[in-house]
Amino acid sequence: MKRRTFIMGLGSAAAWPLSARAQQRAIPLIGFLNAGTAGVSADRAAAFRRGLEQMGFVEGRDVLIEYRWADGQYDRLPALAKELVNRGVAAIAAGSGLAAQAAKVATSEIPIVFTSGIDAEKRGLVSSFSRPGGNITGINFLVDELTTKQLGLLHDLLPRTRVIALLLNPNFYDVADPYESTQNAARAIGLRLEILEAGTEHDIDAAFDRFAELQVGALMVVSDPFMLGYRDKIVALAASHAVPTIYNLREFVPAGGLMSYDTSLTDAYRQAGVYVGRILKGEKPANLPVVQPTKYEFVINLKTAKALGLTISETLLATADEVIQ
Repeated sequence: MKRRTFIMGLGSAAAWPLSARAQQRAIPLIGFLNAGTAGVSADRAAAFRRGLEQMGFVEGRDVLIEYRWADGQYDRLPALAKELVNRGVAAIAAGSGLAAQAAKVATSEIPIVFTSGIDAEKRGLVSSFSRPGGNITGINFLVDELTTKQLGLLHDLLPRTRVIALLLNPNFYDVADPYESTQNAARAIGLRLEILEAGTEHDIDAAFDRFAELQVGALMVVSDPFMLGYRDKIVALAASHAVPTIYNLREFVPAGGLMSYDTSLTDAYRQAGVYVGRILKGEKPANLPVVQPTKYEFVINLKTAKALGLTISETLLATADEVIQ
């Protein structure tokens, strides 16, 4: 009897290490920090998960993700970043320069992968694009270069227009640069570029009210999560003022906006997912170079063009990635 008890106890002891090892194989927890809203940014979150899956990490099976959304209230980002740090995440995916900055202040140890339109080197997020150093790297598209391209597209469409306005939110870290190259490009082709700022709903109305005074013939909207929240309002104001407008987020065009030109944010978020996956496999963010997006999107809404009395040339249509009839 005693011998049987001993053997049974030995069997339990032998099984214990297997159970313990299974429990110790904790699923890594990833923080997803974004300045926008869950609904509007759902496609970007999905793209991030696709990038993780490319590296063999499926949410719920190989990795868990904690989502934190600032809903356009940028002052919430530092607290949300601290929440993720306190949760003990293995890495943080930061969906803007503001989010990256908040995450960087919150931790100097947890790896951070950003997707942002700021100049990350110029703003001190990384030491250099090729060798970021520290705990942060990511996908960097330069908003100033994108607005220069948007300026050229508007000029191709409206070669006689002399004044173009640039509408931006000065409170958004990613778009607060002075746009020197865009200003220089405007002067080079004989255009005057008027920069208008809008950080509140009232500011948006006030900016459009200045169009007649400034003799604005076309508009570029540098969108951020705040402005995306007022997408329908901005599109409606552009229509009521009959001002041809190009946006840097494609979401405005199906809503009635005329054109958009931007990097493919879904592809950029996918790349961020790949980078987080590589970090989970042991690579260091300090050694992962900051990369530029490889995919850009030009979208035209022909219905809106017709309402504005504009004829889109075949040449311009041929360069579009998507045409909405």
